[in-house]
Amino acid sequence: MISSMTGYGSAKGTIDKLEVSVELRSVNSRFLDCSVKIPRLYAFAEEQIKSQIQSCVLRGKVDVYVNIDSFMADDVTIKLNEPLAQAYIEAFKMVSEKFGVENDVGITALSRLQDVFVVEKKEVDADLFLRELKAILGQALEGFNAMRRKEGEKLRSFIISRLDEIDRLINEIEKRSPESVREYRQKLERRIAEMLVSVPIDEARILTEAAIFADKVAVSEELVRLSSHVAQIRALLETGRGVGRKLDFIVQELNREANTIGSKCCDLDITHMVVDLKAEIEKIREQAQNIE
Repeated sequence: MISSMTGYGSAKGTIDKLEVSVELRSVNSRFLDCSVKIPRLYAFAEEQIKSQIQSCVLRGKVDVYVNIDSFMADDVTIKLNEPLAQAYIEAFKMVSEKFGVENDVGITALSRLQDVFVVEKKEVDADLFLRELKAILGQALEGFNAMRRKEGEKLRSFIISRLDEIDRLINEIEKRSPESVREYRQKLERRIAEMLVSVPIDEARILTEAAIFADKVAVSEELVRLSSHVAQIRALLETGRGVGRKLDFIVQELNREANTIGSKCCDLDITHMVVDLKAEIEKIREQAQNIE
């Protein structure tokens, strides 16, 4: 099943009393571009996150947001820097005695002094964190990939409907092409008859001119290649993941064949059909940009 490059997924969990939430967002990109935003204390998990993303995402710009709430955790301790606090107290006492001012320094004032109290965080159990984070990220990836597959199915249905229309136009051009040669021959005969009223028409010359014209405007090879490319796209859409780049290339080939037909034909009806054909190819190209 094909997947879109656009998707979203999220999951939450608890790791050693830490509330952890993971969000995934992705948009189109020629290659896989994974960006991870995680608190600096847990930056050691960034490579594992990227590796897990790479295992199931082939293309797209993927942004991963990891939020960690330690409000309920007991991982913070506050330590008193006793030597520094004692030094401050002795300094205040000396100032009071020397200058005869009241020593009114209390705990509140002392706590405001730099480095008297030191806040320390408990060391993170990296193995436990990585193991539990992998499970949470896996849940987020399940929803993320489910959304991408759902969008991919919509893209597949749309492209198939455009391929059906392209097949119809190919058949119309194929039917119309011999008619344009026949009409050219009739037009050529009328013009010669008008110019040379009393002179018999050289049938051999008419046949030669018609043959030259038919060879010049022949598009059978281009139509065969168009049909082949359409069949290739249909097959790609059934193969599964990672078809976006191949699809881009084949759509370029479709457009090249359509341009060749347009440059060869001078029949107004075929010209209109080629315009419609190119419009359908452009619709496919636009949507193919979203496929992984």
